[in-house]
Amino acid sequence: MITGANGGLGFAAARALANRGTTVVLAARDVAKANAARNAIRREFPDANLDVVPLDLASLTSVRTAAETIGARYACLDILINNAGVMGVPEQSTADGFEMQFGVDHLGHFALTGRLLAHLAAAPAGRVVTVTSFARFVGRTVDPENPHLHGRYDPWRAYGQAKQANLVFAAELDHRLVAADSSVRSVAAHPGLSHTGLQVRSVTESAGGRAQRFWDRAARRFGMPPAVATASIVRAATDTGGRGGELYGPRWVTFGPPVRRPILRAGRHAGRILWDVSEREIGEVVDVAAITNVS
Repeated sequence: MITGANGGLGFAAARALANRGTTVVLAARDVAKANAARNAIRREFPDANLDVVPLDLASLTSVRTAAETIGARYACLDILINNAGVMGVPEQSTADGFEMQFGVDHLGHFALTGRLLAHLAAAPAGRVVTVTSFARFVGRTVDPENPHLHGRYDPWRAYGQAKQANLVFAAELDHRLVAADSSVRSVAAHPGLSHTGLQVRSVTESAGGRAQRFWDRAARRFGMPPAVATASIVRAATDTGGRGGELYGPRWVTFGPPVRRPILRAGRHAGRILWDVSEREIGEVVDVAAITNVS
């Protein structure tokens, strides 16, 4: 299952995995675009086994419905790729009142992963891949008193926080999976610099803010095409020699072939804080040990 699979890196990953003969669930808010993506992949690979599930990560109701749909259709889930996201947008809120970037990029995926952990545990070797970016380097640990940056909002501060949260979540989830003696593993991936619709939407929705315009120009000039940039995500999802708690990314940070590295700057203290804040915000306890105990 790939979130945001209707375009950009998500579509490229879906195409690559479909070509390997896997069943791929394309989860996206825009069902028409997801259907178009499915048709495009099938034109190239007629035997591709593709499914579309509506998913709006800006709505916890939609997240729960999508998880229920997966549970009803499939006995298990081998791979969950938490890919979808928004970037550098003006201050706005999700349906549940969360800051949009933290809400979509992290909290929506946190809730979805929690709802799907039992299905991942039912697979022989389930894996969660959470996509971060090098924007994580400017991100700060979530402030439990103000996770939505009320009164302190800046589009790129919020994006950096969300991408840092993606990395910290991937590491903390794997710590808890290992402690629970689960066969499921959690890894992170960052694609490097790639030009996708994410940059275009960021520039458009922010009325061409300076930072947005800079990154759009940089991605246009130096970025890898999505089909190349998605290699880190695909390797993170399929690397049989990989271990939990690792980060897959381009060899030279923004470009190059995907390599494995340990997750850095993701200490347990930050992980526990993020987990507690996330549970509080979505109103659910995600007890990894209890959920993954399928014996």
